[in-house]
Amino acid sequence: MKARKRKVVTNPYKNKQQTTTEFDAAFRRGTELLHQNNPQEALPHLEQACKLDATHVDAAINLSGAYILTKKFAQALAILEPLTETAPENTMVWINLGAAHLGNPVLARDAEQIKAIAAFEKALDLNPAAPSVAYNLGLIYRDRKDTEQAIYWFRRAIQANPQDRDARSLLEKLTMNNEQ
Repeated sequence: MKARKRKVVTNPYKNKQQTTTEFDAAFRRGTELLHQNNPQEALPHLEQACKLDATHVDAAINLSGAYILTKKFAQALAILEPLTETAPENTMVWINLGAAHLGNPVLARDAEQIKAIAAFEKALDLNPAAPSVAYNLGLIYRDRKDTEQAIYWFRRAIQANPQDRDARSLLEKLTMNNEQ
């Protein structure tokens, strides 16, 4: 007589529920650490969250932000570029994409600056008051020695955030230098 193989029945709902709970915990902890300005500590939690749910846009955006803050720009780009197709109306996708393309502003080459400008402008198309975007554009144009555009973007930054002292200071310097 042959021994019968036992059929193992699993509960797919239970596994999905467990995965959701694990995702929520990883996403929540990673996001908390990111908000506490601990991107290095946030990385493993956000990577785990994205592994558990590869379609969760906010988890992907937060992970890309942690990569940017830890200067892992290529890894951020690998996450963000597909998001421009799946979440093209999400302003944060474009803000982070601009930051990832720019990388280290001191080392950014012309091609990276142009890609960053395009991403930041797309973010402003979606949300004209997107935080820090006009300021970042002002910095890029200042570095490109395009004073007229830099002045324009620093003025936009001040309109978006009248408390932005850095934008005011840079605008004053550029305006004074431009008048001389």
